[in-house]
Amino acid sequence: MSLPPGFLDELRSRTSIVQVVGRKVMWEARKSNQGKGDMWAPCPFHHEKTASFHVDDRKGYYYCFGCQAKGDAIKFVTETENVGFMEAVEILAEEAGMTMPKRDPQAQQKADRRTQLSDVMEMAVQHFRLMLNAGAGSEARAYLDRRGMAQETRDRFDIGFAPDGWQGLWDALTGKGVDPDLIMGAGLAKPSNKGGKPYDTFRNRIMFPIRDARGKCIAFGGRAMDPNDNAKYLNSPETELFDKGRSLYNHGPAREAAGKGQPLIVAEGYMDVIALCDAGFGASVAPLGTAVTENQLQLLWRISDEPIIALDGDKAGIRAAMRVVDLALPLLEAGKSLRFAIMPDGQDPDDLIKAKGASAVQKVLDAAMPMVNLLWQREIEGKVFDSPERRAALDKLLKQKIKLIQDPSIRSHYGEAIKELRFHLFRPQRGGGKGTFKKGKWSAEPTVQAHTKTSMLAASEGPVERRVREAVVLAVALVNPELLDDFEYEIESMNCLDQDNAHLRDVLLRYANTPDPRSNVEMALGLEMVENLLRQPHVAITPAVRKPGDMALARMTLTEELAKLKTERGLSEEIAEAEEDLLSVADEAMTWRLGQAAEARNRAMQSGLDEEGGGDFAVGDNGAPIDKDERAALDALREMIDFTRGGKPPRKG
Repeated sequence: MSLPPGFLDELRSRTSIVQVVGRKVMWEARKSNQGKGDMWAPCPFHHEKTASFHVDDRKGYYYCFGCQAKGDAIKFVTETENVGFMEAVEILAEEAGMTMPKRDPQAQQKADRRTQLSDVMEMAVQHFRLMLNAGAGSEARAYLDRRGMAQETRDRFDIGFAPDGWQGLWDALTGKGVDPDLIMGAGLAKPSNKGGKPYDTFRNRIMFPIRDARGKCIAFGGRAMDPNDNAKYLNSPETELFDKGRSLYNHGPAREAAGKGQPLIVAEGYMDVIALCDAGFGASVAPLGTAVTENQLQLLWRISDEPIIALDGDKAGIRAAMRVVDLALPLLEAGKSLRFAIMPDGQDPDDLIKAKGASAVQKVLDAAMPMVNLLWQREIEGKVFDSPERRAALDKLLKQKIKLIQDPSIRSHYGEAIKELRFHLFRPQRGGGKGTFKKGKWSAEPTVQAHTKTSMLAASEGPVERRVREAVVLAVALVNPELLDDFEYEIESMNCLDQDNAHLRDVLLRYANTPDPRSNVEMALGLEMVENLLRQPHVAITPAVRKPGDMALARMTLTEELAKLKTERGLSEEIAEAEEDLLSVADEAMTWRLGQAAEARNRAMQSGLDEEGGGDFAVGDNGAPIDKDERAALDALREMIDFTRGGKPPRKG
């Protein structure tokens, strides 16, 4: 129903938010100013001792400085009374003496017919309850006794029974003067294909009335007594009252219980909901014979921000959970999510309660996992990721799933959570310690002092050189985070010798998919650590660091440095293995492996220099590569310099 323009504005002007809120809170007298409509109280939405909940009567808004809850009088009623928007408007309009807008005549006729159909449904409820307690319901009563359903529970949920007859309900309702068209319209009977009178929709079934949020019966669910029946459970057909994909079993009582702080639990069937309610979990609902729909998800989120999907611990239950995940991902909003509680294998909530009691269910609910964990579990279950290709396939699949999330903030946090889970799976023993991993054992390296690490004079090759290259890679990636996706695997594979570098690498990859990775890294590690990295002399002079945003230069630098690190690591591993082999018998194969590794390293070093300078290089006496053009220029310069008073030094050779 749409409201006419200006209706809500008038409603807000007539409503004192102080009076509305005052029914739920105790005002702090010392802090409040009644005359100015400036009121303070402990927040009704979270537990606190100080008055941080502020209400401004002149502006008509409330705001909590503790939990950031905010809104107007209508919002406050929806949150505290656990009702919908229109219901809140009706409540406030009645208090303000305003008449709700009238509907058009056609809409009124439709509403009148819905009222008539509801009356017929209630008559059917009473008929089925009567049949359960009559002689025809003896077998059904015995079944309920075996399931442990007490009489009080049967009365509370209006459990009934439809006898095994073709026109039992039809004859009972028409005998009371009910229009046959209304019986058919309510879905209680079906037309005969043989030209006879209509026959009952439900026969030989235990009946569960399905009610809307306001408690009106809109449909039935019937459980077959005959084990050979084609449909174990049968729901009413869709009618003017009943839309299966927009309804929940036990909607009204669950909403009320959730409003009092109980967690909202979504079970699979009627018996599970009834068993949960009997065990003290009053905020329990169930979809109606189908997988959870988008509309049902929205209904659940109106009741609770984070419903718990409690599914049976069998393959069908797990599949249902996975379908809910795929459905929910595009619909996620800030503060709106799902958690999943998987029952023990082969059990549903009803079975678990009967076997171990309510405490066992509570333990399962307490261990409910966030949706991102179930998504991760689904993609890795039963799979082996022993190759880069398999890991890459996993990354691609998860990125596709995360892209379904519309909210950019949630999408970013999902990416971060997946990164964390990935680290735990693929890097269980990586702690950033110093040393090398060889032959399944960790070999420690001596700690290098901070001032030594930053000095290029420490050594031209070996561990220090590797630390230098690691720092350059991390710095270039940090100032050019757009390239992280392309080099994620290579950076992750860096077996950092430096503990600080290893820690920085992990944090950088963790925040790679966030909007501002550098800011997040600085917040996680501290600004000082990041600045220390960028201030290191060998890092500060790197062109790709000095010119952030030059993607071509940054890409070339990362490609080159990572290739050198890889070949250097490969050579180190070959040398380590050769050292062990020398203790036994050296052979030509070992010599060939060392030669290949050394050649690969030389190619990596040489190719990088060629790419940078594009010139011809020679090797100096100390093993360093020297540009021949630069060497020639230096020699020419030396020829022009008079080193002694007597003139030029004598020429060599």
